[in-house]
Amino acid sequence: MLRFFNNLTLQEEVFEPLQPGVVRLYTCGPTVYDYAHIGNFRTFVFDDLLRRYLKYKGYRVTQVMNITDVDDKTIAGSRAEGVSLKEYTGRYTKAFFEDIQTLNVELAEYYPAATDHIAEMVELVKRLGAKGYTYEVGRSTYFRIASFPEYGKLSRVIVDKDASAFSRVDADEYGKEAARDFALWKAWSEADGDVAWDTEIGRGRPGWHIECSAMSMKYLGEQFDIHTGGIDNMFPHHENEIAQSEAATGKPFVKCWLHCQHLLVDNRKMSKSLGNYYTLRDLLARGYKPRAIRYELLSTHYRQQHNFTLEGLKASGQSLQRLLDFMASLRRSAGDESAISDLLAMTEVNFELSLDDDLNISAALAATFDFVREANRLMAEGKFGPGNARDAAAMLRKFDAVLGLLEEEPVRFDDEIKRLVEEREDARRAKNYSRADAIRAELRARGYIVEDTPEGPHLREA
Repeated sequence: MLRFFNNLTLQEEVFEPLQPGVVRLYTCGPTVYDYAHIGNFRTFVFDDLLRRYLKYKGYRVTQVMNITDVDDKTIAGSRAEGVSLKEYTGRYTKAFFEDIQTLNVELAEYYPAATDHIAEMVELVKRLGAKGYTYEVGRSTYFRIASFPEYGKLSRVIVDKDASAFSRVDADEYGKEAARDFALWKAWSEADGDVAWDTEIGRGRPGWHIECSAMSMKYLGEQFDIHTGGIDNMFPHHENEIAQSEAATGKPFVKCWLHCQHLLVDNRKMSKSLGNYYTLRDLLARGYKPRAIRYELLSTHYRQQHNFTLEGLKASGQSLQRLLDFMASLRRSAGDESAISDLLAMTEVNFELSLDDDLNISAALAATFDFVREANRLMAEGKFGPGNARDAAAMLRKFDAVLGLLEEEPVRFDDEIKRLVEEREDARRAKNYSRADAIRAELRARGYIVEDTPEGPHLREA
C-alpha cells in the first residue's frame, strides 16, 4: 500500500485520495524573477517522481503548478530593466519550461499564472471579508490571524509564543493590527510603477499567499489530495494558505502535505556570495549531462537534506552510465536462456515496496542496481539469452516511467563525426578490421563510443 509522511499529522499514512482512482495535486511553482537554481529543481524533480509514481500505481493525476509572475521581486526586476512586467517574467517563464524539459520533468496539466487570475483572487478576498476575517489599512486588505484559531496546525508555530517569527513576515508593511497578520491585497504604491489592477477592493495587486489558494481551488476544487513544496514554504506560505482557504470554505483544505527538504552545496546554504550558487544552466555549461543532474537531484529521499557537490554529481553520472551501459549490453545479449522470472519478480516487488514507503528512492535504486549486478554476472557466464534481455529491458523501461533516467539524450555530432562512422561501416563491410578499429579509437579520442548492434552502429558520448 502506498504511504506518505503527512506533515499535517506528522504521521506516515496509507494514501487514500478523496475520489477513488483520481489524485488532485498542487505544486508550488517558480517565482519567475530569475533563472531557477538547483535547489528549486530538487523540489521540482521530487514533484515529478511523486507524479510519475502515482501514475505508475494506476491513478489519474491532475497536477497544478502555479507561476508567480507578480510580487516584489518581479516588479523590482522589471523596473530595474525598464521593461514591462510581462516581458520580464516571460523571459524567465520560458527559461523555466526549457529547464524542466531538459531535466525530463513531465508537464503538469495546468500552469496558471498569477496575473491571469486576479478576478479569482479578488472574489476570494471578498468572500473572506464577508465572513469577518479581514480588515483594511491604507486601502490594503489583511487577514486577521486571531480570527482563525487553528492557525499553526501545519508548521506548529504557536502564535503568541513564536511572535518573533511573524515580525519578519511582510516586514516592510506598517499599520497592521498585529505583526502576524498578512496581506491579501496590497494597495498600489509608487514602487509598483504601472503594475496594478483596478478592482472592487481597490487599486493594487494580490499578496503572494492568496494567489495559491485562489488558483488551486479554481482548478482542483475547495478540497484536494496533495499539496507539495519546499520545506521553506511551510511557514508562513502554506500555513497562510490553510488559514485563508479554510476560513473561506469552512472545509479542510488539503488532505496530505509533502515537503522537500533543503539542498545544501558543499554542506553550506547555497549563496552567490559564497560562490556555491548553481543554476541548471551553470552545470550544463560545465559539461554535466542533464540526466546525470536529474539522477543527482533524485537520488536522496525528499525528506532528507541533500548535500550537492560536483564530486557527487560526477558519481551520479557514473551510476547512471552503469544503467545505460547495461541497457546497451542487452541489445547484444547472445548467451543461453536462464530462468530469471523469480529474479525479475523479486526486483519489481522490491522496487515498488520501496517507493510505496514514502517514495524511498534510495532503496528503489538499490533494488535496480542489485538486478543489474546479478544480470551482468549471468551474462559473464553466458547464461543470459535474448529472451532474458527482452524481459529485463521491459522491466527497466517500466521502472523508467517513474525514474525518467534511461531514455538516452540525443548525441550531438558534426558532419566529420558522421563521416567517420560511415567510413568505419564501409571498412567493416570490406572486412578491413584494422581500419575499423583505428576509426573506433579516433572516435573514442574525440569523446564518442560506437557500439555495433543488429540495427547498426550506435553512437553515444563517452
